[in-house]
Amino acid sequence: MDHDHHAAAWQRISAAVLDSGFSLATACVACADDVDADFAGATLVTAGELRLLAAATDEHARLVEDVQLVTGEGPCTDAFVHNAPAEAADLHHATARWPAFAPLAGEHGARAVLALPLTVDTTPIGAMDLYRRRPVPFTAAQKDRADAYAGILALLALDEYPHLPVPDRPAPHGSPGRPGPQGYPPTVHLAAGVLAEKYGLSPEDALARLRAHSFRHDRPLLRTARHVLDHHSLD
Repeated sequence: MDHDHHAAAWQRISAAVLDSGFSLATACVACADDVDADFAGATLVTAGELRLLAAATDEHARLVEDVQLVTGEGPCTDAFVHNAPAEAADLHHATARWPAFAPLAGEHGARAVLALPLTVDTTPIGAMDLYRRRPVPFTAAQKDRADAYAGILALLALDEYPHLPVPDRPAPHGSPGRPGPQGYPPTVHLAAGVLAEKYGLSPEDALARLRAHSFRHDRPLLRTARHVLDHHSLD
């Protein structure tokens, strides 16, 4: 990592702290501003499986990150699995790569994306996603700066989530890697359990029904899960 980029990233984050405090969210905002991204999010993967949305700069970011959770694909998953950047200069042309994620992300205002793995000692613990509303690719200089922020976000993640277990073995750079993390936040698993009990489904089928309902109604997965927990029904 370039020392100058790293120092500049810390300086910009420190300046933002005066307004909103020191956090992953602050760092995401500072990074997005610095590399001309319109919105950004950071997702952590605990125990190598359970995905947690740790930061989102706005509602657009929150919705697009949730699309990755619902569809089980996208730049965040790719960056984590391959421990390497994942990008698309125009999501309209990325449907072969991410057939479910790309069109839905576009509906929520994302047109270009750059995802960077968040790593600790070369081991991925999550990913940061930077989005643009226009199909404009990130420059080499912007990618270098974003990489510096990614290193800082990884440290902040460990500070904010001290229980975060670091996977034992990273996927080698450029290798197919293991399948993407299939786990979901505890609220989602609890809701799937409710559906499994009510309708006599297997846990896997209940989770699939929960995801399908969110997908069909264009509703964030966590919102659907909370509704199930409150009403013991998808309706």
